[in-house]
Amino acid sequence: MTYALTGLDGKVAVVTGAGRMRSIGRSIAVELARAGCDVVLTGTGRDPSTYPADEQEVGWRDIEQVAEEVRALGRRALPVISDVSDAEAVETLRDRTLAEFGRVDVLVNNAAASRGGDRVPVLDLDIEAWDRVIRINLRGPFLMTRAFGRVMADSGNGGAIINISSIGGKLGGPGTGAYSASKAGLQSLTSSTAKELGPSGVRVNALCPGVTGTSRLDDWDHDTWQAYVRANLPLQRVGEPTEVAHAAVFLASDQAAWVTGQAWNIDGGQLTIR
Repeated sequence: MTYALTGLDGKVAVVTGAGRMRSIGRSIAVELARAGCDVVLTGTGRDPSTYPADEQEVGWRDIEQVAEEVRALGRRALPVISDVSDAEAVETLRDRTLAEFGRVDVLVNNAAASRGGDRVPVLDLDIEAWDRVIRINLRGPFLMTRAFGRVMADSGNGGAIINISSIGGKLGGPGTGAYSASKAGLQSLTSSTAKELGPSGVRVNALCPGVTGTSRLDDWDHDTWQAYVRANLPLQRVGEPTEVAHAAVFLASDQAAWVTGQAWNIDGGQLTIR
């Protein structure tokens, strides 16, 4: 007899930032579909000329290709190009989701600003770079939670909101001021909304990945990352996106019905006390 997660068959999940080939968002979308969810996937409509080399090599098609993976698992998929930091776009996404599926049960706030000019000391941080990171990483989840959380609360059926944060929001390392602040803010937003939405049966949790094997690691070479991993991670390896996805599916399931307001580290043991 196998032990299976329950409560997801026929549910509708919205996953933002789900279009990259090597990404947590793609893995969460696929694993939620495997667990029985129909999935709405968002992406920013990236210019294919900006895709990483491995995506260009295989002719990757962003959220359209992830939608095909969801459909191959026997579930419905709705890929939507959207900007989570734009209030009107978020409301349009909500309306399209309800028009297509009539409900929403799971929201995964995964979309995040790409690493870039924000990775400098705070005294050297460009104001526009700060604003961009906060807009996508914190304003985006706020707008999505506000729009979709209201639908869940009003439905009477409860729901689950899962915010993809980072251990960076707890470490607050040098050269990551904007990113760390945005992720710490997301953990605080998780706590507040968990307390506010709990009476309506909507659970809100955050996952805090550590070093995970996505395209976001491409800014350092392999040897540099390996040295970092050996020095900081007790499990001595980079995590896989599916390992974060498995935790997200659990938090959306019936088996996590008494879990809310948490910010779980999924990081190979890098943080063990918070």
